[in-house]
Amino acid sequence: MKRRIFFPLLIAFGLFFVACSRKPPEPVSFTIEMSEYAFEPDTIEVKVGQEVTLELVNMGQLPHELMFGRQVMMMANRPNGYQVDMFASAGVEPEVMMMEGEAHGEEEEGHAGFMVLLEKSGDKATMTFTVTDDMVGEWEMGCFEQEGVHYEAGMVGKLVVTP
Repeated sequence: MKRRIFFPLLIAFGLFFVACSRKPPEPVSFTIEMSEYAFEPDTIEVKVGQEVTLELVNMGQLPHELMFGRQVMMMANRPNGYQVDMFASAGVEPEVMMMEGEAHGEEEEGHAGFMVLLEKSGDKATMTFTVTDDMVGEWEMGCFEQEGVHYEAGMVGKLVVTP
């Protein structure tokens, strides 16, 4: 008698847990316009497990870059990247594809952390990565071109990662 009750209950609990398990979130895509001296939008919200594609467009006349991190690093009293790079701390290497013009996705000498640089007005690139648990929290996005002048002029934003 006990077995007759135990096995159906075990199966019911198993089905309940399978039904309650979460599906991975749907992929998302954002277009980030970079201008003098702003990102539009300046706040992006994503979830762990999402594949994120950022379409980057240089709408300004000057070169612009995009970096994600925490704790601004100073060099010669000027902002120059982040002490904590989001991608390095999460062990993620985003895929960067040039769409138009020249785009660089790399760690550049003189800057700490991964960055994408769009050198001219109209340059476009995409950056794709999957959000991990190590990215949960609030990260700053910034442009440190012209020895930090862009950052100081307000070219900053936020990437908010939720579980």
